[in-house]
Amino acid sequence: MISRAFTKWAAVQGIAVRYIQPGKPNQNAFIERFNRTYRTEVLDAHLFANLQQVPAITEQWLVDYNEYRPHESLGSLPPVQFLAPNLYPLLSA
Repeated sequence: MISRAFTKWAAVQGIAVRYIQPGKPNQNAFIERFNRTYRTEVLDAHLFANLQQVPAITEQWLVDYNEYRPHESLGSLPPVQFLAPNLYPLLSA
């Protein structure tokens, strides 16, 4: 029932719902990983007294996740550290 209400709402809003092709679960791997990480590190890790706390805690987590957490693709450096030496040539130009 909820999925019908959602698809009806999406149609009214002009949003096309795109489903994953059967047998192709990796089409959504990036968002599935993000959802799992967000669920375990924010939703499961905190007890919220009200809904207003969710965006505030999410914002703090996103800053940590996007700026200070080490990323394998950056040689296990956090983005802030990785970008710092690369910005100096731009600043001196």
